[in-house]
Amino acid sequence: MATGDREQARRELVEAELEALYHVGQVLARSLDLRETLQAVLEVLHEQVGVHSGMVALRDPIRGESIVRALHGRVPPEEVSYRPGEGVVGEILAAGETVVIHRIADDPRFLDRLGLYAAELPFIGVPIRAPGEGEPPIGVLAAQPSSADAGMLAERARLMEMVANLVAQTVRLASRVGSEQAALADERDQLRREIQGCYGFENIVGRSAPIRRVFEQVRRVAPWSVTVLLRGESGTGKELIANAIHYNSPRADAPFVKLNCAALPDSLLESELFGHEKGAFTGAVQSRTGRFEQADGGTLFLDEMGDISPAFQAKLLRVLQEGELERLGGSRTRRVDVRVLAATNRDLEAAVADGSFREDLYYRLNVVALRMPALRERLEDLPELAGFLASRIGAEQGRELTVTDSALRALMRYRWPGNVRELENVLQRAAMTRSRSSSSGSLGSGAAGWVQAKAARLLGMTPRQVAYRIKTFNIPLKEL
Repeated sequence: MATGDREQARRELVEAELEALYHVGQVLARSLDLRETLQAVLEVLHEQVGVHSGMVALRDPIRGESIVRALHGRVPPEEVSYRPGEGVVGEILAAGETVVIHRIADDPRFLDRLGLYAAELPFIGVPIRAPGEGEPPIGVLAAQPSSADAGMLAERARLMEMVANLVAQTVRLASRVGSEQAALADERDQLRREIQGCYGFENIVGRSAPIRRVFEQVRRVAPWSVTVLLRGESGTGKELIANAIHYNSPRADAPFVKLNCAALPDSLLESELFGHEKGAFTGAVQSRTGRFEQADGGTLFLDEMGDISPAFQAKLLRVLQEGELERLGGSRTRRVDVRVLAATNRDLEAAVADGSFREDLYYRLNVVALRMPALRERLEDLPELAGFLASRIGAEQGRELTVTDSALRALMRYRWPGNVRELENVLQRAAMTRSRSSSSGSLGSGAAGWVQAKAARLLGMTPRQVAYRIKTFNIPLKEL
């Protein structure tokens, strides 16, 4: 080739290389899927600068070998690897230096385990160096130029070194992201196991016949995706049972989303459940997914279902029947796969009779009904419940708390209209009467020195309220 022609070819190659480097930068910024990104880099080298049969091998930090992770135009064979010093690739990994072979057939180091390369053509391999001085290469970038022109090999090797430097940053970033994702996944799985442990049947306190019947029903319905209606007075633990159903079901690894329907007016309830599009109403500055979409594949717990308006009941019915919804302000129909657990303390049959609750929605929700017994119906569980709650309150306060026999006798004589929630509130207030400096104590003793006015101040109540509780619980008074 004449000198002028060679210079023209070199200029054209340099221009192509600059264009290729630009596209490599774009490719590396596009995705954190490492294999997909490396394949795209090899495609740029193949299409734009005539460097073919590209290969990337990355060092396994545990084994120390370089394992082929990407090949141009094909999926890498499983477990094709090179030990440091083994073959050309292993030599590059060990020495950290670029290797240029003018003719593969003349170099006995070349192993050609991949069966890709033409023996009569050159081969270039460059180290993928980790940022920082003295660190060993993290891999090798190798390819075969389409021309045997020795004068162009140095230029192509320089280009591949620049590409390898760009690739190194992406590999390290992907490795760091992968490590963080693995750590997050481990933490998620650990938290999931802890949550599932917290909501196992053995952690729901109670041995009475009414609560055992509930446990048996939960065991039967948990494996299936049927809608469950949890009924019972406020404070009986309907949400706790909903948790048990979800975390003992095949959907346990999917989202468990909750919403108290009574806490929101219709306009906000629709947005919360179905989501909204940007501009759907004043203040909707961006689109938002609703609880149904958030729970897709998992479970949605709708508390206080009996309090939603008849107008909204019709909108909810469609989602339950068809599994379809539109976001507020949108027209696109979205499908969701959600198991619904609903809870109410209302008499839905009476609500259907007086027209305040749709009959078709009632039957859609009432596929399986579980009734939570009131605490007064299972007073035999009260000592165990009180002990469990006292222990939990004590743990929160960093001390040991127990319930005295006299306090238990008083608790057993009460009717508990607020059920377990009221019991917990009473024990929390009783715990406040214990000295904060005390490392342990028994709930039921006098910490206010038997002075009702002082007890009222400690509890944040009026003396009249304290006197009412003393009478209600039949607490004996001490004469001072």
